[in-house]
Amino acid sequence: MTSPPFAPAQTAASPTAVAAANAIREGVLTEVRKAVVGQDEPLELMLVGLVAGGHVLLEGVPGVAKTLMAKALARSISADFKRIQFTPDLMPADILGTSIFDLKSQAFTLVRGPIFTDLLLADEINRAPAKTQSALLEAMQERGVSLEGRHLALSPLFSVFATQNPVESEGTYPLPEAQLDRFLLKIDVGYPAPEEEDAILASVHRGFDAGDLERAGVGAAVTKEGILEARQALNTVTVEPTVISYVRQLVAATRTSSRIRLGAGPRAGVHLLLASKALAALRGRGFVTPEDVRFLAEPVLKHRLLLSPDAELDGATPADVLREVVRSVEVPR
Repeated sequence: MTSPPFAPAQTAASPTAVAAANAIREGVLTEVRKAVVGQDEPLELMLVGLVAGGHVLLEGVPGVAKTLMAKALARSISADFKRIQFTPDLMPADILGTSIFDLKSQAFTLVRGPIFTDLLLADEINRAPAKTQSALLEAMQERGVSLEGRHLALSPLFSVFATQNPVESEGTYPLPEAQLDRFLLKIDVGYPAPEEEDAILASVHRGFDAGDLERAGVGAAVTKEGILEARQALNTVTVEPTVISYVRQLVAATRTSSRIRLGAGPRAGVHLLLASKALAALRGRGFVTPEDVRFLAEPVLKHRLLLSPDAELDGATPADVLREVVRSVEVPR
């Protein structure tokens, strides 16, 4: 049997660590599928984001199970889960917390906000104004919060899963580029296939309730410690120099395209590399291939690009232009 073209002669990754990461993928997807029909690719990408230690932006029309996927994923990894419904009147203190004067003790007591959790769902994040959106910036970058003159650490597993509606713009505040750049992945969640929608209707007919995941049988497939160990195992995943160069070339090509006004920065390259390593490990490989990088280029890069006026006039989307850029870069062999 011949070796895969990009399998190194000696794989540095521990077979045990890779097998454990692959078992996490299979176990988590098995549990989540008890509540979510279809959406296999978005679910895998969400798990990639979690194992890579990043944050995920989910975009899709209402009713395609964005919130359900996040809730089921949190339950499948034994994670604490909190949800914030972003609205125009939401304040930073509603996310971070504040000090409240306790009449009994005659002292101020710090009440921590919902950001102190493992997995935070920021539902309809673009409905809150900029000052409220920015309350997440420090937490997403440093896994910590500056509150009442103190720096408070967040959970080492802390991840933000944010949702937004791509077609409704009235009463929304688009995320600024600096905040978009902090999301490892932007995942498009589309409509289910006809047979999947039939299965959804049949499940509801049998009594399925999206608000009762325990009754649906969604259980824990892995502990929080298992996810953190999988993150550490990424350090052992082998990436050939030619593949690292390919990552750099893809990111650099977004800066030279005449159809892109603002290309991806260095953080995008770091995120693409980390996501590729996570995908390889979850799929049971101790090495990254160019196909991993190509598969992840769109969800990692497209939300970081600003198109040129000509491209916008042509009706092109960032995803359209990014596909052109990816095709223009030679794949290493």
